[in-house]
Amino acid sequence: MTAAVSASSSAHESEQSAEKTAARGLKGVVAADTKICDVDGDAGKLIYRGYNIHDLAKNSTFEETAYLLFKGELPNPQQLAEFNKVLVKHREIEPSILAFLKTLPKETPPMAALRSAISMSGVLDPRAEDESAEANFEKSIRLTAEMTTIVAAIRRILAGLEPVAPRQDLSHAGNFMYMLNDKVPSADAEKAMDLILILHAEHALNASTFAARVIAATLSDIYSSVTGAIGALKGPLHGGANTEVLKTLEEIAKVENVVPWVESVRAKKGKFMGFGHAVYKVEDPRAIHLKDLSRRLGLEAGDSRLYDISIAMEKAVNATIHKNCNVDFYSASLQYYMGIPGDMFTCVFAASRIVGWCAHILEQQSDNKIIRPSSNYIGPAERSYVGMAQR
Repeated sequence: MTAAVSASSSAHESEQSAEKTAARGLKGVVAADTKICDVDGDAGKLIYRGYNIHDLAKNSTFEETAYLLFKGELPNPQQLAEFNKVLVKHREIEPSILAFLKTLPKETPPMAALRSAISMSGVLDPRAEDESAEANFEKSIRLTAEMTTIVAAIRRILAGLEPVAPRQDLSHAGNFMYMLNDKVPSADAEKAMDLILILHAEHALNASTFAARVIAATLSDIYSSVTGAIGALKGPLHGGANTEVLKTLEEIAKVENVVPWVESVRAKKGKFMGFGHAVYKVEDPRAIHLKDLSRRLGLEAGDSRLYDISIAMEKAVNATIHKNCNVDFYSASLQYYMGIPGDMFTCVFAASRIVGWCAHILEQQSDNKIIRPSSNYIGPAERSYVGMAQR
């Protein structure tokens, strides 16, 4: 091979390598067209089907928001009544699911229990393999309803308590709180849960939603897609940030410890959980709505310690690293005041995000193409097989 040919070959290989550079984490890659959600990280906007999250947080309910995400428009009174009727009907879960949850070891991670229970629910659903649009819409409502019942049952069973049967006379958020704590929630606590469910319901192609769409694109059943999404959400880089925030608040313990703690973490180049976001370059638009409810529920509980620490920590961290808190930060103290243990926070997240997952599954199936990205091979060049005696 001449020097000119060799140089040409090397240049060609370099050109191919440059063309095939992998986008780590698929950052910047547009993987789907969607009508469901728009996240504008530069402007700090979150839009569900054309509606700003601030408008929905102030004026909507979780039931209305779920209908919007599934159907594309806000419901009229008759549509909402019919939707809610089906939602309430599916609050009851199969006794065999409760019996299964009672067999789990007490140390079972709640998200592992949830993943298994939803998979079991799919086995028990006689329409699980019916992939018609009508059947999948009703299964989406069923999953939304039974998710809260299963999450509440997991919380109580793993704590050595009996599950609480759902009620039909309460809102979706109110019934969820009732099943979690075995008492009808206060108006503020019910509003807090409704808000948590609205704010976490959808967030474009996050890891768990993308996982759900990849599975749905193979024309697998909706329960398989949701089980895969739960598996993705279970990872601490996705669904567990507010649990870590609560651990931090409890570690700090007192307001006067905030500044020394922040300085210590900064000196060790540690991470401040609940601050910054992979998408938002400005304030997370969801965070502001949880802050005031945390204050109000702290006052209602007669214990504003975690809220006070959160306020001081938000100020100190922002001054230190110039990052705003995200939705996970105040949801930690808020859920604590709602009587929800820290290890259940990600399950509550799932009980909200089930709506976004199902909306994306329905959208994927409406105009499906299997999702099959290419990869950039960086292993050894082709080589000859070497027999065992020569190795």
